[in-house]
Amino acid sequence: MTTVTHSTPATPQVTSRMWAVLAVIIAVEMLDLLDATITNIAAPTIAADLLGGQSLIQWLGASYALALGVLLVVGGRLGDRFGKRRLFLIGLAGFTVASIACGLAFDPTSIIAARLVQGAFGALLIPQGFGILTAVFPREHLGKAFSVFGPALGLSAVGGPILAGFLIDADLFGFGWRAMFLINIGLGGAAFAAAYRLLPFDSGDRTVTIDGLGAGLLGVAMFGALFGLIDGSAHGWTVAPLGYLAAGLVCFGLFARRQLTAADPLIRPSLFKNRGFTSGLLLGLVFFAAVSGLLYVLSLFLQTGLGYSPTGAALGLAPLAVGIVISSVAAHRFIDRLGRNLILIGLLITLTGTGLLIVIAVTAGASVAPLALSAPILILGLGMGTCFGTIYRVTIGDIEQAETGSASGSLTAVQQLANAVGAAAVTTVYFHSVGSGQAHALTISLVLVAAIALVSCGLVRLLPRNAPAQH
Repeated sequence: MTTVTHSTPATPQVTSRMWAVLAVIIAVEMLDLLDATITNIAAPTIAADLLGGQSLIQWLGASYALALGVLLVVGGRLGDRFGKRRLFLIGLAGFTVASIACGLAFDPTSIIAARLVQGAFGALLIPQGFGILTAVFPREHLGKAFSVFGPALGLSAVGGPILAGFLIDADLFGFGWRAMFLINIGLGGAAFAAAYRLLPFDSGDRTVTIDGLGAGLLGVAMFGALFGLIDGSAHGWTVAPLGYLAAGLVCFGLFARRQLTAADPLIRPSLFKNRGFTSGLLLGLVFFAAVSGLLYVLSLFLQTGLGYSPTGAALGLAPLAVGIVISSVAAHRFIDRLGRNLILIGLLITLTGTGLLIVIAVTAGASVAPLALSAPILILGLGMGTCFGTIYRVTIGDIEQAETGSASGSLTAVQQLANAVGAAAVTTVYFHSVGSGQAHALTISLVLVAAIALVSCGLVRLLPRNAPAQH
């Protein structure tokens, strides 16, 4: 009598090549995050060197986030249609060339144009990473691969502004602030060579459709709104900036109508029938706009109000990045238990940090001691980090499984657009108030952020109670 043995299928192993692919994807994500945050510190220096004034300070961050947010969903669809490897390489090459153009910019118009192009290629590049990893790693090990992202991006959030400040103050080879962008020649070139060698080939799916008209209407709408906002704050609220704002609103209305009629819209219309999703979308828009604008204002106050060097300003804001990293990790552990209540906790912590900064700005003004700012800035970071990953995880808590892809892409794009709007709107308030003193301008900006945080607390009750289970 023979005995039949049944062998258990071996669990697929993670190879060194898979880890190398992961390293390439993370390096590129970190490169994007570095270039998105360096202008928070460098904006005053760049504006002074290129004679751009306050409007250039506002555009430096807003232009990158604008292009990235408008084209992010389109970039993901292009990767599905033409292949993720191809779009990754095109995006990385274009991003690197645009970085060189930023470093060689000779006037405000040239650097704003280069930042727009840099953000556009970033939108082609960034969406491909997760899709590539899901194709490379065995399903059983995807969690292990994705778990590396948090610490790596947290390190970038802390180190990016500090690196920017160091490069400006070091003035390597006489390049000054330009070195921040020109180092991407080496970083981007090395990443491209590794990606070309390591990333798997995929042919894409030519049946995937792309709503180019919808993306174009959204781009014109956002550009018109930002141009009107920045031009009006810099040169007065004449007919021209008000006309740009009106044109932006009209184009946004046309974009919304397009989403109802397009065969394959950027945002599924059914999502807007979900109260939890629309509330989370609105909450994310106002919260991310407020805090991204606040980061810009804090950097401006440290440098122009307190006289910090770029490195000093970066170190002064380092507690905020540390707080974001700590609370983001903690929030991941508590979200399943607390659900939307965790967002409320984060908003209240943000309000506490903002309130402490208001007290300091009112009582000490421009004579505040550097260490006095560390604690409230850390608290502010703890609140922001609690909300960052939590808002959108809860927002998709009760949508249909088939809608998660569209919902996640839409929320990520809205976050980038909020960064652009916030960088323009909050700095507009700051510059409008700066005639009465730097401390007064900071106080008014902080009061605006506190008011938005209070409104956000009211929106929390409209969100789904719990985040969806993670698989």
